[in-house]
Amino acid sequence: MTTKVFLGGKGITKRISIGGDSPVSLQTMWKDSINDLSENNKKLDSILKQINEMQLLGCDIIRFAVPDMESARGLCEIAERTSMPLVADIHFDYRLALECLKGNVAAIRINPGNIGSFENTQKVVEACRENGVAIRIGINSGSLPKDLQEKIALGEMSRAKGLCETAVREAEVFEKLKFNQYVVSMKSSDVQETIECNRFYAQQFNNPLHLGVTEAGPLIGGIVKSSIAFSTLLNEGIGDTIRVSLSSSPENEIIAGMNILKECGKRKGGITLVSCPRCGRLGFDVHGFVERWQNKLLAISNSSFADKNVTIAVMGCVVNGPGEGKHADLGIAGAKDKVIIFKKGKIVQTIDSKDADKVFEEELNTL
Repeated sequence: MTTKVFLGGKGITKRISIGGDSPVSLQTMWKDSINDLSENNKKLDSILKQINEMQLLGCDIIRFAVPDMESARGLCEIAERTSMPLVADIHFDYRLALECLKGNVAAIRINPGNIGSFENTQKVVEACRENGVAIRIGINSGSLPKDLQEKIALGEMSRAKGLCETAVREAEVFEKLKFNQYVVSMKSSDVQETIECNRFYAQQFNNPLHLGVTEAGPLIGGIVKSSIAFSTLLNEGIGDTIRVSLSSSPENEIIAGMNILKECGKRKGGITLVSCPRCGRLGFDVHGFVERWQNKLLAISNSSFADKNVTIAVMGCVVNGPGEGKHADLGIAGAKDKVIIFKKGKIVQTIDSKDADKVFEEELNTL
C-alpha cells in the first residue's frame, strides 16, 4: 500500500487524500490562461462556474499552468473562492511556487531538476511544509536528463527505465529534505512505456502514483490509450490518482476518467448509462438525447445517486428497448412519433416524442 498524501484543507478548500486506502482520485487540467483576473471579475466568475460544474461531474483536483507572476496571483484569487483542490503547475522559476503558496493552493507541481538549484527547491519545500501543501513530481518522456537520454540512444536503457530513474532522482531531493508529502507522476505518449515505468517504480517505492498518458491525442485515440494504460495498472493495484489527457475539453477528460474508474471497479454506486449505437430501425434520436442528458446524469450520479446502483438505458427502437434494456432501472426508446418509458423491461408509459425529456425527468425523480 502506498503512503498517504493530503491535499487542501485551507480556507474553504476541500481536504482530500491520495494514496493508502483513499479512493482513486480524478484530475483534469485547466486549458486557458488565468493571467488577467485581477481586473476581470466576469472571467473570474466564469472560471468559478466551470470549476463548480466540473466538481459536479466528479472531478476531484484541477491543475493550472502558472507561467508568470500574474498567473500565480490569478490562481490565488481562484483558490480563495472554490472548495476544489487546485494544483499550481510550475516550471523553471521557484518564485512562482512561493507566490502561489501565499494563497489556498492544495499542491505544487515542481521538478527539482528544472528550478535551478537545491537551495531553490529547499525554499519551496519549506514553504509547502509550513503551509501543509503537497508536491507532485511530474516526469515526461521528453524531459529526461542528458545522461539518461544518451543511454537510451545507445540502447543501454529503455525509455521506461529512464523515466523511472528520473523520478527516483527527483524524489531523492525531497527525501534528503525529509519531506514525504509528494506524489510521483511518470508519463509517456506511449502506452507500454507508461505501464512499464509505473510498474518499475511501484516495485521499489511506495509513494502515491499519478497516472497519465501524456499527449494522448484527440478524443477517441486519447481515451483508447488512457483506458488501456489505466486499466492495466489499476487492476494490478498501481495508481492512486488519474488524468485522461485529451485534445478536448476538461469535461470530456472527466467523463472519460469517471467511466474508466467505474469499469475498473474503482468507483462504486451512481448511474450507469447504456445506449444503443443506432441503426436503420431508428425510431428515437438516441444521440441527441444522450448528448442532452449525459452531463446531467453524471452530476446526479455523484450527488443524490452516489449510494445507489442505477442503470439508465437509452435505446433507438422497441427492438433494443425493453428487450435488450430490460435490466435497466429506467429506460427510454422510440417507436415512430411515440416514445416508451420502461422500468426493468416493463413499459410504464407511452408518450409523444416531444414530451420525452419532461416525462423522463419525472420518472427519474421517482427512482
